[in-house]
Amino acid sequence: MTQRRVVCCTVTAAGDAVADRLPYERHSSDITGTVARLWDEVDGFVLVCATGIAVRAIAPHLRSKRTDPAVVCIDDAARFVVTLAGGHERGGNRLASDVASITGATAVITTATDSRGIPSLGSLPRFRAEGDVAGVTRAWLDGSPPLVRADHGLEGWPLPRGLPGTTGEAGEAGEAGEAGEAGEAGEAGEGPSAGGSITVSDRDRPPGEGEVLLRPASLVIGVGASSGASAPGLSDLVRQVLGEAGLSRECVAAVATIDRKQGEPAIVSLAEELGVCLTTFTSGELAGVEVPNPSEAVLDAVGTASVSEAAALIAAGPGASLVRHKSVSGGRDSTVAIARRRTPSGHLAVVGLGPGEPAKRTVEAIAAVRAADVVVGFGGYVDLACDLIEAHHEVHRSPIGEETERCRYALARAATGSRVALVCSGDPGVYAMASLVLELSGQFGDPPVTVVAGVTAALSAAALLGAPLGHDHASVSLSDLLTPWDVIERRLKAVADGDFVVSLYNPRSGRRVTQLPRALEILAGARSPDTPAAVVTEAGRPEQEVVRTTLAGVDAGQVGMLSVVVVGSTQTRWIGGRMVTPRGYGSDR
Repeated sequence: MTQRRVVCCTVTAAGDAVADRLPYERHSSDITGTVARLWDEVDGFVLVCATGIAVRAIAPHLRSKRTDPAVVCIDDAARFVVTLAGGHERGGNRLASDVASITGATAVITTATDSRGIPSLGSLPRFRAEGDVAGVTRAWLDGSPPLVRADHGLEGWPLPRGLPGTTGEAGEAGEAGEAGEAGEAGEAGEGPSAGGSITVSDRDRPPGEGEVLLRPASLVIGVGASSGASAPGLSDLVRQVLGEAGLSRECVAAVATIDRKQGEPAIVSLAEELGVCLTTFTSGELAGVEVPNPSEAVLDAVGTASVSEAAALIAAGPGASLVRHKSVSGGRDSTVAIARRRTPSGHLAVVGLGPGEPAKRTVEAIAAVRAADVVVGFGGYVDLACDLIEAHHEVHRSPIGEETERCRYALARAATGSRVALVCSGDPGVYAMASLVLELSGQFGDPPVTVVAGVTAALSAAALLGAPLGHDHASVSLSDLLTPWDVIERRLKAVADGDFVVSLYNPRSGRRVTQLPRALEILAGARSPDTPAAVVTEAGRPEQEVVRTTLAGVDAGQVGMLSVVVVGSTQTRWIGGRMVTPRGYGSDR
């Protein structure tokens, strides 16, 4: 994922203090000059100044809401952050929300859909909107919601939360006939409602009056090609086939072929031209697909009777159908087939939100939550991401103790076509949901899963303390709810014998009060009582507390479930109030 370039400018010393808290590129106090110089080079500006200064600085450069960078303005007391430009199309509202989350300011977003909880049709995940977006939205805001419908073949395509319920179809695209041609697009119904209409469509047609077309990524192009096939010839064939089928190239989601052709220049060029990924399959995978036009010659050459049709069907997923059978290029060196996905490809992102402070979330974590259809998590963790949740999101909260049910729900939704973000605090792979998700994934057909790293509690605590993890270190959970205590003791003894710095997770709760003293006793058997130690509670959150002490001085009464206890090795020492474990290099080596 490409990180957005956001520039922050200030004009006062107080503004500098606000900017110091923001993770954006800093520039000089010449706001007018900086805006003029960088207007066409950046994705956004955060201007720490009066709105009058900001408006005068950006006014000469405003051209289009679709191309202008996002611009937000925050006062130097960090009370309010206002979206001035690029609200939906360029992410201005999201930028204002991010700045507000980090600084504690109130986001002032005047876009009507945001203030009314209506999804923005121009920025729905997984759809590109064409047509009368402004008119349909305006009518909706005035109390006339649009009629929502889908083309034949896309009736099961999941719509973002917040749209009116789907009622009826937008006409029939037709089934693939013997020649593999899709039928003509049907009429879009008897006529628009007072609020206009929203149509999910991959047909190559202009939107009607008072209509918004939502373009899904529903089409997969399967390609077969001889070595040295003509790239222009393949491109022309795809254009021809899409045109004859009446399908929009804007809805092409992927190009698929056999693995031995993954580097074929014509196929690589086609994927780049369409701006989509290239997916490949082995001859064995392709040979297992029943197709209408198998070829003995292709079977003899590559071990499967079909490449283009079979690849299109596999890549399009379960329930897919061919909307265009195999077509051959004029030069007889390439073939093309098109399949339509029955539903979008699902995906589960297991997202680490870090310690809780928005500034410590990764860009990847923010993007994963915002791109999701469904956000799943323990209620407290969902709250950590509340500033990322918008009107189109469906939210599923569950209580502590229902970890397995939570993972099953997330996997089931991903397996049926939803993009899901399962949110965790810290890092999802450290005492969190990633391992359980991967254990259960096979029961749900192994939907695609991405683990999005976050800053775990031990790293947050270490950063507050200095550099206690500068050499070899270990993490041990003292919770014996799932791990027998004798196993935990054995691991603690190994940590003590190995002279590791150790971070103790889940050190104490209302019912577990003996485990921490015993753990400290085991460590004390291998290192001195004055070994540096610390208790860090709610690291990275407003209620954060840091207690610097020694191994003998750790007070269990200061420790809770939201604490991490860090105990140094025999080499760890306090240097000017900072806990440091030397690596071994430096002037005193």
